[in-house]
Amino acid sequence: MKSGKYTCNTRSETLEWITAIIDFLKPFSFLINAHVVNFFKDKQWEEVDEEWMSCLRNEKPENILLIPSGIVQDHWPASLKEFVYTLRSLSFPREQADLQAILADVNVAPLSTVLSQGMNLKKKHEVEVLSSVVSSVVNSVGESTVVDVGSGQGYLAQVLSFQYKHSVVAIDSSSHHGKVTDARAARIRKHFASQMRKSGSGNKCPDAPVTITCRVLSTEMLKSLTNLPLEENDLDLDAAALNEGSNRQCSLVLAGLHACGDLSVTMLRTFMECEEVKAVVSIGCCYNLLSENTRENSCSRCGFPMSSGLKSLGFSLGKNARDLACQSAERWSSLGEDAGLQNFELHSFRAAFQMVLSKHYPEVLATSPTIGRQGKAFRRQKQRKALETPAKVDTSRKDTDDKKSMTHTSSNSSFEKFCLSAFSRLNLEHPQDLDLSVTWKEADTYTELIGPYWSIRAALGPVLETLILLDRLMFLQEQGDSIEVTMLPIFDPTISPRNLAIIAKRL
Repeated sequence: MKSGKYTCNTRSETLEWITAIIDFLKPFSFLINAHVVNFFKDKQWEEVDEEWMSCLRNEKPENILLIPSGIVQDHWPASLKEFVYTLRSLSFPREQADLQAILADVNVAPLSTVLSQGMNLKKKHEVEVLSSVVSSVVNSVGESTVVDVGSGQGYLAQVLSFQYKHSVVAIDSSSHHGKVTDARAARIRKHFASQMRKSGSGNKCPDAPVTITCRVLSTEMLKSLTNLPLEENDLDLDAAALNEGSNRQCSLVLAGLHACGDLSVTMLRTFMECEEVKAVVSIGCCYNLLSENTRENSCSRCGFPMSSGLKSLGFSLGKNARDLACQSAERWSSLGEDAGLQNFELHSFRAAFQMVLSKHYPEVLATSPTIGRQGKAFRRQKQRKALETPAKVDTSRKDTDDKKSMTHTSSNSSFEKFCLSAFSRLNLEHPQDLDLSVTWKEADTYTELIGPYWSIRAALGPVLETLILLDRLMFLQEQGDSIEVTMLPIFDPTISPRNLAIIAKRL
């Protein structure tokens, strides 16, 4: 487990890596804590190195989109290149690991059409790989029941049951998900039973996963699974039921495919606090939903920080940093020039609309209003318009001045539509004396800076995610030699960017 000069095979190595990240991040707290909706209102570009912004404002969009991936251009300032290179060296590598060389008995087998029904390409890839990894872990720790934590529609649980023949419990907070899982599993089991009858194999059809609905997925709840009668299906647990159950104890392996926020943390704590949990395979996500121990919110069971080592450093992230940790370098690099420019334009619209709120609705601005995701709708509108008028677009490219004028007019019109939609979503009246074109003209001078600014800021995302995950890794390493733990990128990052799995076993 290493990235350039940093490794995390031991607690001391992990702490050294964490300390290097924190030391690097401190001077850039203004970027981490920035809210890009205030880009124009607060003139945020003025806080960034002027040489960087002067260089990047004229850079090709496709090169700007590669900054979060750690890719620089030769003509960039040395200090900017050093910034990007350092970020890359501090980030945990995302290239998919050679799982067969690292884990015993891993054999990633393709899913049948019956098992993969309803999955998109991303989900199919994730379930194929993770089910193989979890099966390998189960085989290495001895017979155990797999608990799919935050199981959703039960894709992972069903593959582990029907393809790998493991005893599986699918647990989720949504009773609707439990019903969907049961219905889907019944169809799959019917297919398997039919195939066995036709082949005359006489083998027993694999059991479907047991589904459990629990409103609060806590450490106490997961511990209780070792005593519950797991032969019963479609259980709906409340707080009272957690303290009931049989005296029969079973060994568990916890698995979580993108268990949101604190749920991944809960899995790790349960593993440490419950002897019957023999292993855990955790792939986290939604760091924005993590609870954090801060001066304002003191909590010993918060999602961040977990480790004693990081707690001793007194470092806190804050909401904007946790949001930023969700940014994916692979997603940025895959946008392409057109989608990237549209993305930057939408950020410009939202930031310019913040100026409107600041001037005309300061009382609304104080509530940190959310206007929802309007990006997809605007992109679809632009795509339709481009398809309808291709000739006009080509002709305009003959004259640069005409193109700039046309772009400004088009952007102004789109900004006005954006604002009208935003007013509607916030249930606000459109002020009669408001000339939106004036606001856009004021902002438009600096719109070419928002792409570079947002890309530089997004480049901090992989490092912040690395910090969060190293904290979890060190928490497990602090428990002593009775725990074997590793962190691996198990998915293809171009398909599933959130691909780092923490795998821990009792020795």
